[in-house]
Amino acid sequence: MSIASTDNHLLRDFDFPPFDVIEAKHVRPGIRALLKQTEEALEVLEKTVEPTWPKLVEPLEKMPDRLNVVWSAVVHLKSVKDSPELRSAIEEVQPEKVAFDLKFDQSKPIYNAFKAIRESPDWDSLSDARKRIVESKIKEAVLSGIALEDYKREQFNKIEQDLAKISQKFEENVLDSTKKFAKLITAKKDIDGLPATALGLAAQTAVSKGHENATAEDGPWIITLDEPSYMSVMKHAKNRTLREEVYRAFISRASNGNLDNTEIINQILKLRLEKAKLLGYSNYAEVSMAMKMASVEKVEELLEKIRSASWDPAVRVPSFLS
Repeated sequence: MSIASTDNHLLRDFDFPPFDVIEAKHVRPGIRALLKQTEEALEVLEKTVEPTWPKLVEPLEKMPDRLNVVWSAVVHLKSVKDSPELRSAIEEVQPEKVAFDLKFDQSKPIYNAFKAIRESPDWDSLSDARKRIVESKIKEAVLSGIALEDYKREQFNKIEQDLAKISQKFEENVLDSTKKFAKLITAKKDIDGLPATALGLAAQTAVSKGHENATAEDGPWIITLDEPSYMSVMKHAKNRTLREEVYRAFISRASNGNLDNTEIINQILKLRLEKAKLLGYSNYAEVSMAMKMASVEKVEELLEKIRSASWDPAVRVPSFLS
């Protein structure tokens, strides 16, 4: 398939994702075409792989890049230009994307080739950076379930699919909860301190919600929980009551009603613990730290230092009153 000749903007050559022309109708065929193309490339590499840097690491690094760039663009687009059509398309192809990621991460020929590099006579001649990459790839494969027995790997893969599905629902609830909040302000004194750009955004939002005569100078203005609006209020608004209202709305998103994420959080915690146990860890925190330079103990120590240093000042002066 010639990527450059297609009418699907996700499959055309680009330097930066063409967000202005990507549509929901492009997602299903675009992602599936890239999945097919990348899976075929993986199968070829598995048959021809050699435990050397140019025959393993370099092609493996390039192989999923296009798929991952396009997938990231689609997911980002949903977060900033959400629509039922886009959600539906992503929901339909996400299990296929997760299945491919698992196949890629659990490739035995690739895993064995990395181990062969580590065990080869040339290992000592590799730079520290390359040794680190090889060790990381082996560790990533283990954390992706490659070393599990077949029936445990099936459990692991189901957990990954379930986590992807409910994590998407979690994000959608937060997004919908963010959209629900709209604070109409008509008195200029109540919005004192906001810079001109923030006032312009608030007036533009008001226009989009039916206040067609709204202006940055005279209002009315609408504050939302979208990041540009929220951060402008928290940083610049002199109205303490407004800051508190917006702050409390922001930190309590998706915590009640039909958008309540509480049960989803419980499910995520349960699945993460099951995943950790399958991999031989006591908890998911240990899994998270396995690829990092820190440890669970060091993280807890740092968090306690921050908590003890900040607790009294935070109790005395809440951030929205400072």
